Amino acid sequence: MHGRDCPSRTVIEVLANKWALYVLGAIRRYERPMRFSELRRLLDGITQKMFTQTLRSLERDGLIRRDVYPTVPPKVEYGLTPLGVDVGWLTNAVAEWAVENVDQIFAARDAYDEKAIETTKQL
Repeated sequence: MHGRDCPSRTVIEVLANKWALYVLGAIRRYERPMRFSELRRLLDGITQKMFTQTLRSLERDGLIRRDVYPTVPPKVEYGLTPLGVDVGWLTNAVAEWAVENVDQIFAARDAYDEKAIETTKQL
C-alpha cells in the first residue's frame, strides 16, 4: 500500500489534497449541485487555477459530476456522484476530528515552537 507503484497511492493523493476535501465537503454540506461561482465563493483562499484543477481532478476520479446546461451563458453545476457521496463519511470524519482536536494541535505547536526558541537561544 505504501509502494511507489501502488495504485491506491493516486487515490490517496487526491483525497489528501486540502482543496479536494473542501470541495467535496461544500457540495456535501449543501446537499445539492452547485454552480462554479457559488462553490468558489465558499472556498476562501483558493486560486482560480487551483480551483479548476481540483474540480477536474475530482471529476476525472469520478467523485463529482459536471453538468453543463445549454444556456447563454452556459450554466455549469457540480454535484457529487455516488462515489463522492460514499467518500463523504471519510471527509466528514476528518473534519470532525480536526474540530475536536484543534486545541490540542495548537497547544502542541506552541510547545514545539517554544522549545525551538529555547534551543536556538542556547546555541
